[in-house]
Amino acid sequence: MSRIIIKNTQIVNEGRIYNADVLIGDQRILKIDQVIDNKYNAREINGENKYLLPGLIDDQVHFREPGLTHKATIHTESIAAIAGGTTSFMEMPNTKPAALTQELLEDKYTIAANSSPANYSFFMGTSNDNEEEVLKTNDKKEDVCGIKIFMGSSTGNMLVDNHLTLDNIFRKSELLIATHCEDERIIKSNLERIQSEKEILEASDHPRIRDVEGCFESSLMAVQLAKRNNTRLHILHISTAKELQLFTNMIPLADKRITSEVCVHHLHFTADDYALLGNKIKCNPAIKSKENKEALWEALLDDRLDVIATDHAPHTMEEKFGSYANSHAGLPLVQHSLQLMLHYHKQGKISLEKIVQKTSHSVATCFNIKERGFIREGYYADLVLVDLNKEMTIAKENILYKCGWSPLEGFTMPATIKKTFVNGFPVYENNIVDTSFRGMRLAFDRK
Repeated sequence: MSRIIIKNTQIVNEGRIYNADVLIGDQRILKIDQVIDNKYNAREINGENKYLLPGLIDDQVHFREPGLTHKATIHTESIAAIAGGTTSFMEMPNTKPAALTQELLEDKYTIAANSSPANYSFFMGTSNDNEEEVLKTNDKKEDVCGIKIFMGSSTGNMLVDNHLTLDNIFRKSELLIATHCEDERIIKSNLERIQSEKEILEASDHPRIRDVEGCFESSLMAVQLAKRNNTRLHILHISTAKELQLFTNMIPLADKRITSEVCVHHLHFTADDYALLGNKIKCNPAIKSKENKEALWEALLDDRLDVIATDHAPHTMEEKFGSYANSHAGLPLVQHSLQLMLHYHKQGKISLEKIVQKTSHSVATCFNIKERGFIREGYYADLVLVDLNKEMTIAKENILYKCGWSPLEGFTMPATIKKTFVNGFPVYENNIVDTSFRGMRLAFDRK
């Protein structure tokens, strides 16, 4: 692979913004300096008036393969991710069949190796009756991102509500455990009550059914299990102000045993948006009232919330736009998460340094990802070059998801992704993804 020098760019990395050149070769960042002379016969890329960020690492996506490929595939959605500046992803196990055995888990890695232009990892799935298979993942600490537990309703046989199973996995797992926390009993009780009050349910009922208490009680249980067993716990898609009391900013991230994730849609939408968008923003956990969004932002900025992700979950238009009861839950978001955060940067809500921290540095730290997530000499050259002064409006013709729609359609983003580099290769440039490129399996530095 030929060498590349990105010249005269503004590097955003580890709490600083500074002007420098970056030399890329052999998949890695070879040199960072104020000026790098081109004695390497390298291709030069002009980074003037642009910002160079570490590629995003999305720790929660649903790319639907195998078994649900009418919605999406690892190939199609990783292409969308690359176009949005996401260079690595961690994908969830609730496919068909679900990744509930080691063989099925490895099948997904094989699919990605043959089809994904982004770097990849996959969570091992859990059910009430696959504890033995789950714990075999302890032997794969260096090449599997973690264990996923649905502590709330889920697709197929993946709701884990057996307390003995939960306690055993929390006690014996040597990998990070990522949880979806919603209390199934509370959800069912709310649903029955609201159905007795009105004949036809609407999207605006979703946060009443999957309410604050349902999220809090389940997250509280996960935290109690983790503290009792000294588990490395990561709670996904926090959506309520009440849950924030479960997390701290008083210790360094690398020392935390319990960490948390917030998703871009919970930072952007509120329950008021159901009136216009309806089922388009139906997701689990639900988008809730404005005061929750405000609290999430405050906790993100003060480091009680550790990482930003998407929970990218595409469905076809037919699956999404029927009645509320029949509409599938989930939003396609991975192509536009960085641009959405750059919108909030332009609004004065969040700094570039904090965006990079929450979308790259902190994800790498939380998961102990090896040699990624930072712009450092010797690290893999996963990079994204952005133009903060060129707008882009999301429209059907530039949406790359297989499902073909976005809840952000019509929204004008204030910044444009110019180039995305994966392992040193310019996979996205001139508005085109090189679909022939293949990313790498993520490695984890766990002792």
